[in-house]
Amino acid sequence: MNASRIVVILLALLVGTQAGAQGRELPDFTRLVDEQGGSVVNISTTQALRRSALPQLPNIEDEEVLEFFRRFIPRQPGPGARPESRSLGSGFIISADGYILTNAHVVEGADEINVKFTDKREFKAKVIGADKRTDVALIKIEAGSLPVVRFGDPARLKVGEWVVAIGSPFGFENTVTAGIVSAKGRSLPQENFVPFIQTDVAINPGNSGGPLFNMRGEVVGINSQIYSRTGGFMGLSFAIPIDVALDIQRQLRDKGKVSRGRIGVVIQEVTRDLATSFGLDRPRGALVNSVEKGSPADQAGVQASDIITRFDGKLVESSSDLPRIVGATRPGARVELEVWRKGAGRALGITVGELREERISAGETPRPPKPAALAANRLGIVVSELSAKQREELKLQHGLVVTDVKQDARAEVRRGDVLLTLVHKGQHVELRSVEQLNRLLGGLERNAVITLQVRRGESTAFVTVNGLTDKG
Repeated sequence: MNASRIVVILLALLVGTQAGAQGRELPDFTRLVDEQGGSVVNISTTQALRRSALPQLPNIEDEEVLEFFRRFIPRQPGPGARPESRSLGSGFIISADGYILTNAHVVEGADEINVKFTDKREFKAKVIGADKRTDVALIKIEAGSLPVVRFGDPARLKVGEWVVAIGSPFGFENTVTAGIVSAKGRSLPQENFVPFIQTDVAINPGNSGGPLFNMRGEVVGINSQIYSRTGGFMGLSFAIPIDVALDIQRQLRDKGKVSRGRIGVVIQEVTRDLATSFGLDRPRGALVNSVEKGSPADQAGVQASDIITRFDGKLVESSSDLPRIVGATRPGARVELEVWRKGAGRALGITVGELREERISAGETPRPPKPAALAANRLGIVVSELSAKQREELKLQHGLVVTDVKQDARAEVRRGDVLLTLVHKGQHVELRSVEQLNRLLGGLERNAVITLQVRRGESTAFVTVNGLTDKG
């Protein structure tokens, strides 16, 4: 056999081996469905129509997100129908004696909950507990020797990994859909306590509360939400990581409620420009806008303009990380947090408080002072010093009120805003006079990046300014 023929045979074998390997990599979900399908249930509920049966959307300011960013509860009362509504969802069995996990919104307000198995058995269920903040609910049926799911570790999930959903979209029981993990740790509007798993698995109304499986047949999440402009699947689905859900169900089972930590700060994201202004090496952490008086953070010495970079040994890479980390901390625990303050890091000890469900009104917004006829500065705005009466009303010791905003304004501020501090290259300067501000601005280059701490009503925020107008 000559050498060229040997080379041809080897190449053919190599190509065949690669093709075979690629063929083996194609997913086969049949075994997973056979083994785990029996642990997934269909959930239907009924409730008296005490009010409008239309689902209420959360209070979201972003109009694009508001449009059909919704839960999946199909309610179909119909005109002149019976005085009750029915909704469909999914769930899965986590213990052989009848405990089932689902979404809180699936069973919310239900007078009766019916659980249906793949073998057509049906049971009445009762709610053990539900947590709206994470959208997790634990329900119980009276049965034994039930098939249960296995749990996986969401931390081991990789973006691009295959995942499978089993549920009852539009009431079609035990429907199987598959896709990949699109992203991890997603933050959604008004969902501060869940690092969602984003997938492109086809999820539709009725899939809510159903399990998300990895290819090992382990539950890694609970399908909870979609983003859609049509009300149906558009390739963006979100699941609650199963470790979060299991922690919630343990608390619901043991105590009937969920306890979360709080420290009493208002925060915002650290952008690249803010990081530059504060002298931080890169955008990371949670920037503290304000500290609630008497709160754990206040007692620990946390200050507005601090950037929290670590909490209880856990890195805070973005502002959305902090609520989750603090919320998962046991109330009363004494922990250490690290902050970036005036160009240097420091550690503070803090005793974590408990998050209450009630909301506290921010109160009325003070009337903005009348504009004064003053020249605009290099920010393109006109400011004046606070009067003694204004300082008393606003409870401020210092600050400059914005009285006019010119067309070429560099700062995103409004009339009535109060400028509290100016930050540049990690240096924080309290603003006390118009002359002082103009002197500070006059010493900066035209392309300087600065940050202003702005008080608007009862809230404070940090506003980045990229570049100044030419010197006068």
